Amino acid sequence: MAIEVNGTSIETTENGFLVNYTDWNEDVARKLADIEGIELTEQHWDIINYLRDEYINNNQNQPMERVLLKDMGKKWGSKPTSKDVYKLFPLAPTKQGTKIAGLPAVMRKGGY
Repeated sequence: MAIEVNGTSIETTENGFLVNYTDWNEDVARKLADIEGIELTEQHWDIINYLRDEYINNNQNQPMERVLLKDMGKKWGSKPTSKDVYKLFPLAPTKQGTKIAGLPAVMRKGGY
């Protein structure tokens, strides 16, 4: 499977995750978000950039939701609830957000 972004074909898995996370850029994120039916806001970008930073600069860490909420609280000045971030990424912030961030699928099971 592949998506077209600015005249370039970018390979994705059958579930829509990028095959190579280095193919990602903001236009790719916008395309992936469009496919997911999400219009990106500043808060979306905060989470996307956080997920990418954790993966790329922290030994391929894919933080659980509880950690994401805590770290977004530091950035936003007040800790969001799960409901807040599910409004941004209805299919799970750490899974759908990871997809839009161009990162590999999270392989752990649910829970904290």
